[in-house]
Amino acid sequence: MKFVTAILRPHKLDDVREALSEVGVSGVTVTEVKGFGRQKGHTELYRGAEYQIDFLPKIKLEVAIEASRLDEVIEVISNVANSGKVGDGKIFVTNLDKVVRIRTGETDKNAL
Repeated sequence: MKFVTAILRPHKLDDVREALSEVGVSGVTVTEVKGFGRQKGHTELYRGAEYQIDFLPKIKLEVAIEASRLDEVIEVISNVANSGKVGDGKIFVTNLDKVVRIRTGETDKNAL
């Protein structure tokens, strides 16, 4: 099993969620986060004063999947979230040793 974490632009969330649903991914966890990478933030003007925005709003999407579906899920997220500009985000993949569904006690593949 694999745990896929994707950092995305906020306006891409609905498109990515719909695309994942179409390929059979049944559950995702979404968190609003802030961060920066190569974008390095930007400056804005408010009431005549210029100030620096270092951390930009991002979306952290987490999905637990079977290892056999990894390439498909990465391809879907990459294709839908890609705008070709700096700041599109990243995808991180980690091994998932155990999953337990709290309500039923099901484990591993059955818990997904």
